[in-house]
Amino acid sequence: MAKRKSVCGDEKQLLSSFMKENKKDGIRVFVAGGSRGGHNPIYVRETYNLGKQIVKMGFKLDFGLSNSGIMGAVARGVMDAWNEKQKCTDQEFPIQGITTEEYFKLYDSEDVMLKHINVIFAKTLEERKQRLLDADFVVFAPGGVGTLDELAYDCVAMQDGLLEMKPFILYNIGGFFHHLLEFLKSIANKGFADPIPFIVVDNEFELEVAFELLKSKYGKCEEDNKKVYANARQLVYELPYFIKKRQETGKDIIDIVRDVCAVRAFGSDDEKTVLENDIETAYLEKEIERMYDRLAKTGRDTSVVSYKLSRLKRRKKKI
Repeated sequence: MAKRKSVCGDEKQLLSSFMKENKKDGIRVFVAGGSRGGHNPIYVRETYNLGKQIVKMGFKLDFGLSNSGIMGAVARGVMDAWNEKQKCTDQEFPIQGITTEEYFKLYDSEDVMLKHINVIFAKTLEERKQRLLDADFVVFAPGGVGTLDELAYDCVAMQDGLLEMKPFILYNIGGFFHHLLEFLKSIANKGFADPIPFIVVDNEFELEVAFELLKSKYGKCEEDNKKVYANARQLVYELPYFIKKRQETGKDIIDIVRDVCAVRAFGSDDEKTVLENDIETAYLEKEIERMYDRLAKTGRDTSVVSYKLSRLKRRKKKI
């Protein structure tokens, strides 16, 4: 059976001890995604690779516990990568599945995945959310209304100061979060919310670069909220530059970070100007690339709407 930790005593004390336990384990990543895999196999394939990437980085996985869909794919990726790394299967994997007793009963207790995961039980879904959010940063993968609920809850909690600010990554596989990103920008532009510095990555290569930056440049998020928010905004802005430099030079991210820091600290005025222009250009190029992708998707959406309107008009004429 999976290892269990019962919930008892004062909730604040529990959450405090859980935070200390997590910090002992190094950088933890909370991944939120669907319990279904979607119609396109790319979603499961890429999130399985996300799990493998977590192990490659030396991170640990926290998730809401599911052995199916996107979440099952992430966990299997972690397990397979851990097996390859350790050459041993008779051990627990670096995964914490946080759930309630009611949800745990829905799963097959004999599932091999559940036997190796450290399962932690919360009394309520609200407590489950709080425990998951003790991770150092969050990755949102494709999913359904449960994933959207998690994202909305986290955004509100951060906006209202109930949750410590931390980096949020949107794994935009196949442009999955296109409409959501447009909506979030819209409500911020209209004054209904503060801008949220989502770190958007479109593929496994970009995800790896973002992970490397979080690991080497930003580390664990133990600074005050304003500093973390500023760092997240900076990473959003600079990420395209690091992606581009990694593609062009093949250098490790830590070496590119050192190059950037050296120019900013000791470079001439001309060198600093060139660097900042290169960062700005890379950011704008990435935004333009995403804009063309969104326009293409919008064009397809418009085509579908036009087709549906034509069908509705034809049906109306028959009445």
